[in-house]
Amino acid sequence: MNLSTQEMQKRVDQYISQFKEGYFSPLSMQARLSEEVGELAREVNHVYGEKPKKDTEAEKALEEELGDVLFVLTSFANSLDIDLSEAFDLSMGKIETRDKDRWTKKEEER
Repeated sequence: MNLSTQEMQKRVDQYISQFKEGYFSPLSMQARLSEEVGELAREVNHVYGEKPKKDTEAEKALEEELGDVLFVLTSFANSLDIDLSEAFDLSMGKIETRDKDRWTKKEEER
């Protein structure tokens, strides 16, 4: 299933909107996002780093951890009424301008 960012934001909003509590405060969202990024970092370290999992630790896929980060990030954007597509476009415009000569470009195939 390929969802646009608008579809992701709508799906998350439909889920969150069914609960009286609604979206968390921005500070709570930031803490939750940091927590999820930490869990992703831990999983990356288990898969690619030198720290193997304990026998008692459940197996989690990187895809699941990235999905958790996306969910919280989407919730955060929704809570602040930020369009993720617009935010991404702003960021890419900045990166494509600022960093256009920062890295060694691949040779074009002829």
